[in-house]
Amino acid sequence: MNRRGEWRMALRRNGGPLAALAVFIVMFALFLMEHPRSISAAIVTTASNKAVLLAIVAMAQTLPVITRGLDLSVGMVMVLTGCLASTVVNGAPWQVALGIVLVLACGAAAGALNGAIVVFGRLQPIIVTLATGAVYFGFALLLRPAPGGEVSEGLSDALTGRLFGVIPATMVLLAVLVVLGWMPLKRTVTGRACYAVGSSEQAAYLSGVPSDRAKFLAYTVAGLLSGVAGLLLSLIALSGEASGPQAGLYTLNSIAAVVIGGTSLYGGTGGMVGSILGAFVLRTIGDLLFVFNAPALWQPLFEGLILLAAVCMGAARVLRVRNRLELF
Repeated sequence: MNRRGEWRMALRRNGGPLAALAVFIVMFALFLMEHPRSISAAIVTTASNKAVLLAIVAMAQTLPVITRGLDLSVGMVMVLTGCLASTVVNGAPWQVALGIVLVLACGAAAGALNGAIVVFGRLQPIIVTLATGAVYFGFALLLRPAPGGEVSEGLSDALTGRLFGVIPATMVLLAVLVVLGWMPLKRTVTGRACYAVGSSEQAAYLSGVPSDRAKFLAYTVAGLLSGVAGLLLSLIALSGEASGPQAGLYTLNSIAAVVIGGTSLYGGTGGMVGSILGAFVLRTIGDLLFVFNAPALWQPLFEGLILLAAVCMGAARVLRVRNRLELF
């Protein structure tokens, strides 16, 4: 294959993330141009904190979708771990470190429970995670029946502030998650098995691919990343809160971000980088509507239109491949 063919194949394979990146660049440029105040490090940091929070939840949603599943509990796990963080992530440095471990372990345990029920119970992921999400939300209400609690202000300043006075710390956190988490994971046998299961679970099983291990890993990682998002949420708010619609909104927006980023709901394709870009697109919609003084009700309209376009493009690609296969 010549170099031009390689470039064409690479563009086709990464069309979703590249399209999301182009849309985000245009939208963020408009936001910076129309912002009533001149651009500053504080404005960029605030936008980064909000976008990265959704991006991490979208990362959590990605692996289940790649395996042709869906995790409707990611928002509930985020809220639960956020409430837990407002209880245990404070005090002396060793107590803060232990609290972080407990929060992340709680998220991973919640995801592992989802994965165990899906794998060993042979139940539909959407039903399992809908049910467990309600349970997790109940535990969050037990921890925080009313908003409150506290988290380490030093840790909050470190992870939600700026490095060297310029670089948003949350962007560095996101880069660490991608480079040290996602990049190595997708190259492992189990990581590649997630794609095989999403493409065709029956074919993967007959080929000796560890299908059950792949699905269990997908939901465990989803829970762990939701725990990271819950910890970040508590550090941004400096408290914990179980009430309110934020859990459901983050769950739905995570699915939208995954699709906008080029991951197919049919499974087998996509990645967390595209989901991050999809989350940035969704987050920037609200900021754009704010600077243009548009009614708040327009935000779900634009989000829905972008999501519908992304779903249609993804479905068109799948149908094109299936039609080609039917010719043979």
